[in-house]
Amino acid sequence: MKVLVAPNAFKGSLSAKEAADVIEDGILEVIPEAKVIKVPFSDGGDNLVDVLRDIFDGEILEKEVCGPLFKKVKAAFCYVPNLKLAAVEMAKASGLALLKEEERNPLYTTTYGTGELISACLDLGVKKILVGIGGSATNDGGVGMAQALGVKFLDEKGEPIYPIGKELVKIKKIDISNLDPRIKDVDIEVICDVENPLIGENGAARVYGPQKGAGPEDVELLEEGLKNLAHLIERDLNKEVAYLPGAGAAGGLGAGLYAFLDAKLKPGIEVMTKLLKLDEKMEGCDWAITSEGKLDSQVFFKKGPAGVSLCAKKYGVPCIVLAGIVEDGLTNLEDLGIISAFSIVPGPVSLEEAMKNVRLYLKEATKNLFKVIKCSERK
Repeated sequence: MKVLVAPNAFKGSLSAKEAADVIEDGILEVIPEAKVIKVPFSDGGDNLVDVLRDIFDGEILEKEVCGPLFKKVKAAFCYVPNLKLAAVEMAKASGLALLKEEERNPLYTTTYGTGELISACLDLGVKKILVGIGGSATNDGGVGMAQALGVKFLDEKGEPIYPIGKELVKIKKIDISNLDPRIKDVDIEVICDVENPLIGENGAARVYGPQKGAGPEDVELLEEGLKNLAHLIERDLNKEVAYLPGAGAAGGLGAGLYAFLDAKLKPGIEVMTKLLKLDEKMEGCDWAITSEGKLDSQVFFKKGPAGVSLCAKKYGVPCIVLAGIVEDGLTNLEDLGIISAFSIVPGPVSLEEAMKNVRLYLKEATKNLFKVIKCSERK
C-alpha cells in the first residue's frame, strides 16, 4: 500500500511536519509494510515559512516587528541566499494566533509588521519575495503594510491616518511617492489561501470579520472602509481591486500588495502543489490523507485540504481529511475529491483539551481509519 500524507498544520497545536509524522506512525502501526510519502502542506497560511525552508534548503531568520496591536513581536521568515529569495508569512507578524481571545477585533489591528518583514527581506538584497497571507488578525486592506514601506494615506486635513481597520473610511488620498524604491526591482508573489474578493457578500469584512472578533456594526464599518479604499486605489493608482480574486485574503492585504507593490496574486494551493511536486508524488498512490484544524465551508474557496484533494482527484486517488473539527452541513465534498472527512476528537471535550491531546487524537484516528482500510483491502 502506498499512502501520500500531506497534512496542513493544526493551528496552535501541530506543525504540518509534526502532523505528517504522527499520521505516518499511526499508519505503520496498523500496516507496517505500507509505503508512506510525507509532504507537509501549506496553502499560504500557517507553517508556510517552515515548508518553504524545507523545499529550498533555506535558513530561518528573525526580525522584531510590530504585532497586530503594535506590540513588538519576533517574526520568523525564510531566506535562501543562493536563489536571492525570501518568504514571508504574514501570520508571523500580523496573525490571529498572536492575540488573546479578548484582544481580537479587526477594527484595531494592523499589517504594519508585515511591511516591516518585507523591508527586512529587501535589506538582504533579494530579487524575489513570496508572501503567504493566511491566518490574519487584520482587516486594514494592507494599509499598515504599505505605510511601513513609505506609502502615505491622508485624511481630509492631509494628515496620515492610523493604519487600522476602523480608519479606512477616513482616507481621502493615497500618496505612493515615498514608496521604498527597492520594491520596483523585486518580484513579489502573493500566495493566497482564499479567492475571496475585497468587498461584497463574499468579501474580507463580511466573511472573515466575524471570525476575527468583529460584531455586526463593526463588519459594516470595515466594509465601508474597504469600499473607500478600493475607490481611492482606482482613482489614484488606476488599479481595480474591489472584485479581484484573492484581494480579500488576509483582510484585504491581497488587494494592498497588488495595488501598492505590484505583487502578483496566486492561488496558494496551486503554487504550493507545484513547489512541492505533489503531482509526481501522488501518481500511483492508493490513498491520500490530509488534515486541517477545522474543516469548514472555506474549503470550497480552495483552502488547504482542497489543494491535496484536487490533486488526488486528478489521479483517481481517494482522499480523506482528518480534522479537529468538521463543520456540520458540508455537502459536495466529493466535487473537491474528498471522499470523506472525520473529526479526530473522540467525544465532547474543551478546545484546550483537544489542542493539548491533538497528537494522541490524530494518531488514534489514523489507526482506526487504517484498520477499516486494511479490512476492506482483505476482501
